[in-house]
Amino acid sequence: MFGRLMPTEGKFFDLFNQHAELCVKGAKEMLALMTNFDDLENRVHAIESIEKQADKITYTTVDLLHKTFITPIDRDDIHKLITKMDDILDMMEDAGQTVSLYDLHAVTPEAKRLAELVLACCEKVKEAVALLSNMDNARDIVGICEEIDRLESDADHVMRAAMSKLFRDEPDVRNLIKMKAIYEILETVTDRCEDVANIIEGIIVENA
Repeated sequence: MFGRLMPTEGKFFDLFNQHAELCVKGAKEMLALMTNFDDLENRVHAIESIEKQADKITYTTVDLLHKTFITPIDRDDIHKLITKMDDILDMMEDAGQTVSLYDLHAVTPEAKRLAELVLACCEKVKEAVALLSNMDNARDIVGICEEIDRLESDADHVMRAAMSKLFRDEPDVRNLIKMKAIYEILETVTDRCEDVANIIEGIIVENA
């Protein structure tokens, strides 16, 4: 009787895929923003809107988790995965709002490069999540997660070089502080993608 009253799996993988698609969409907006500030407010608004859509998916996933009797993967893994994916867009929103609040007027090649790496990471997260419903994909998923780790490492190198250049060449202390914050937030987005990759790798170890 109890089993008939409770859902058995739910649409968790569909929700993961929807969220991952929004991460990529947000990253594309972030790259456009870090390429050209001319449409700054509209870009920031677009990122905020995407983040709110992702929040709804996260809420739906957690709510479904509470209502589901048998889950396709460990309940804690489902919760950790969707919340860490949500962290990706939270940090993107933080980056966009920081650009707006700090009243920046010029982009830098380093900020654009970090945004490119953010997009690349998010695209890989989307690829890994899309394969997660079938553990026969375990080898491919692990390979994608390793690529995310490599991209995050690339972002570390870009940020360190950007910081070195900033402290060496930027005469305006206020602008230095602003750009330092932007670089750090963008690099943190790739850290959050790596967090997601680590969770996915853990799911593979437990289930493959």
